[in-house]
Amino acid sequence: MSRSRRRPPARVPSDARPRSRPPSSAPSSTRRWIWFAAGGVAIAIGIAIAFSSTGGDTGAPTGTRDPQAIAAGAELFAANCAVCHGTDLRGTATGPPFLDLIYAPNHHGDEAFQRAVLGGVVPHHWNFGPMPALPGLARDDVALIVEYVRSEQEAAGILQDPSH
Repeated sequence: MSRSRRRPPARVPSDARPRSRPPSSAPSSTRRWIWFAAGGVAIAIGIAIAFSSTGGDTGAPTGTRDPQAIAAGAELFAANCAVCHGTDLRGTATGPPFLDLIYAPNHHGDEAFQRAVLGGVVPHHWNFGPMPALPGLARDDVALIVEYVRSEQEAAGILQDPSH
């Protein structure tokens, strides 16, 4: 009968050995900290979702807009946007209307206007073709244009897209 030889157990360096786990009944302060951290993460995720769905800033509340900013925005709109979006913001044969629920602050936030001017827009709601970037406008100019557009939307009762 043949005898098998036993090998001695392999030596594992002390820093590679599994560490013992804390007892299952961890101190209640540790559990509270974990719940607190999880709650903070949940709140942060909720805020991120809220901002991503509105596009960030949704403008000033109704009735608090600066009349001088609106007037400056109206001039910039007339010079740069009206040719496509209409002098009355109701669109033309080449561009969509801003007096539409699609452009309500909770569907297209103010930052969406900034991105459209900076980088242009691929059509995704309308069949007008792509909007080119408008390199001659600064962020402050676009903010004034948005102030004007939002004031006109408020006057038309376009405050929120109910589908969002």
